[in-house]
Amino acid sequence: MTSSERTGPSASAGERDMLDGWLEFHRETLVAKCEGLSDEQLRTASAEPSMLSLLGLVRHMADVERHWFRRVLTGEEIEPIFYTEDDPDRDFRAGDGDTWQDTHTTWQAEVAAARAAVGGRSLDDLAVRENREGGKFNLRWIYVHMIEEYARHNGHADLLRERIDGATGV
Repeated sequence: MTSSERTGPSASAGERDMLDGWLEFHRETLVAKCEGLSDEQLRTASAEPSMLSLLGLVRHMADVERHWFRRVLTGEEIEPIFYTEDDPDRDFRAGDGDTWQDTHTTWQAEVAAARAAVGGRSLDDLAVRENREGGKFNLRWIYVHMIEEYARHNGHADLLRERIDGATGV
């Protein structure tokens, strides 16, 4: 595995910088898990019957970024990128025509849109869309959820990468 440059989160930053730092660290970790692999390797499923692959995780995170920062936080009326109501796991299923270049470009566009969406907002700012109980998420909750989402899936990425080429760490 190649060694991607990652910026470790500060151990003494204020709350917003700490949350930004951890989110960026986990985004960079997912990139590091995918580095140096072919499209075919990135599409390799973990183990039957699971369809989980590294490319599928990146596709999923593109949809997750879009959902929480653009659809929930700002209320933007846009459709998911990969999954549908009829096929809610489609983001995880990378097909033969799906490439790292296209998937990475799409994901990075959503990361950039997420960064723009949080610019100038307070952690106490409430999202436009309501949760299931009729309340609203504040930006702090969204940050913590996104960090948790990336951390969980980076754990999956660890196992996927080890299965593909034996690489561990990062």
